[in-house]
Amino acid sequence: MPEFCKAVAGMGLTAIDLLEEADWAVVRDYGLICSMGYAGGGSIANGMNVKANHDAIVKNFEDKIPKAAAMRVPNVITFFGNRRGMSDSEAIANCVEGLNRVKAIGEANGVTICVELLNSKVDHKDYQGDHTAFAIEIVKAVNSPGVKLLNDLYHMQIMEGDLIRNIRAGKDSFAHYHTGGVPGRDQLGATQEGQWATVAKAMAD
Repeated sequence: MPEFCKAVAGMGLTAIDLLEEADWAVVRDYGLICSMGYAGGGSIANGMNVKANHDAIVKNFEDKIPKAAAMRVPNVITFFGNRRGMSDSEAIANCVEGLNRVKAIGEANGVTICVELLNSKVDHKDYQGDHTAFAIEIVKAVNSPGVKLLNDLYHMQIMEGDLIRNIRAGKDSFAHYHTGGVPGRDQLGATQEGQWATVAKAMAD
C-alpha cells in the first residue's frame, strides 16, 4: 500500500477508492484521501434489499462511520443485494427501511452512504440495483443528504446506456461516480464504446 500510494500521488491524483479502515490513515501519509471507504455495509450479494441484513449494517456503520469522519473519508459504500426472486417493489420498500435506519449516522458525521449501481448482465448476476430509475426511486424516498448513489458508469453502460441523460436527470441523487470502458472494463479511450470526454463533461457540469 505505501508503494501504491506513492505512485498514485506521483501521478498527481488525490484519492484512492474502496479501502478498508486499516488503510485510511496510510493514504493520508502521502497527502491522499480514501474517497470511498468500506465500513461494513454488507456485500454485493447481501445488501439492503433483505431486512435480515439491516441490523449488522447498522451496527457496523455506527462503529465505522465516525472513524471514517475522523479520517476525512467522505463516502462509505453499501449495496442493494442480489434479487433472489424478490420483486422490485419489495426491494424498494426494504432498502428504504434499511437506509432510513442509517441515514442519521451519515448526516451526523458528514459522511455520505453510497449505494452502488452494478450490472447483472456480465459481472454480478442477479444483482437487483442494476437500473438507474430503481436506485433513484429509493434515494428520493429516503430523502437525506447522508444517503446517495454511487453511479458506476461501466455497469450502467452495459445495462442501459443513455449515460449522459441519466447523469443529468439524476444529478441530485449521485454522490460519486466510477468509470470503466465497455467492453472489457478497460481504460477510457478510443477503444471503447462511448465518448468519454463528453460523459466526463456531463459529470462535471
